Amino acid sequence: MLSNRLLIVATAALAPILWGATYLTTTTLLPEDRPLLAAFLRALPAGVLLLVLCRRFPRGEWWGKSWVLGVLNIGAFFALLFIAAYRLPGGVAAIVGGLQPLIVALLASRVLHEHLTGRVLASGAAGAFGVSLIVLQSQARLDAIGVLAAAAGTVCMASGIVLSKKWGQPAPLLATTAWQLIAGGITLLPLLLVVEGIPTAPLTGTNIMGYAFLSAVGTAFAYAVWFRGIGRLPASTIAFLGLLSPVVAILLGWTIAGERLTAIQVAGVVIVLGSIVVVVSVRARGGRAVPAGRLRRAR
Repeated sequence: MLSNRLLIVATAALAPILWGATYLTTTTLLPEDRPLLAAFLRALPAGVLLLVLCRRFPRGEWWGKSWVLGVLNIGAFFALLFIAAYRLPGGVAAIVGGLQPLIVALLASRVLHEHLTGRVLASGAAGAFGVSLIVLQSQARLDAIGVLAAAAGTVCMASGIVLSKKWGQPAPLLATTAWQLIAGGITLLPLLLVVEGIPTAPLTGTNIMGYAFLSAVGTAFAYAVWFRGIGRLPASTIAFLGLLSPVVAILLGWTIAGERLTAIQVAGVVIVLGSIVVVVSVRARGGRAVPAGRLRRAR
């Protein structure tokens, strides 16, 4: 049972690891100043691909629920993510994301009735502090709009995690993932047309390669394993795994982009990883998560 649970954790962790590459991909492979185009081309093609594979459509109330989750987890989050990535260098775009485990833990205690412990709160504070060490030591200028976008994206993602756990999955994993991606992509389309308009310059081979990676690997695959983790793990546990994203971002910036990595940043990485290990190990010893549909009866 324990090894199976750790396998679920490891699989879910692939998602934030892949998302950590978003910042480097955005700044090196994608055209400049097109965050909404990047968000749209990341979401909709991935959703269509998964829908073709599963051939399953929502029913009843899940048309509305898919739209809500699609906006929180995909549409609004992607737009805010890319705005932050364009306006903030390296791992700076993920600084406010370090608060996400605390936000999710608080929301989950109220909405899902998950037990909120001092260990989770302390680990959440440590994780946020570790992320701040990673970011504050980078030689980069903070941009107010970028920071606000990162903060709003964090709140959207936290809300999406909790609602996804509360509502469960009424269909196979690929189907529910496809619904959200398509809903998020369609929601982004009018905003793209009004704010940025249709691209006038043709995309380069490098641009196409970047979009293809983000859509197929960083979105279709990553969100499938992420939603699988949400369905099988406590919401607060899955949220802590999200802290891997800024860690991966800063390490990629160091190894590939040649960014300077200081001893304090290394300490931040260690603190973040330690907070994740503490929460995951405690949750693993505490037994399996209560399914969302049984939360009220188990209370």
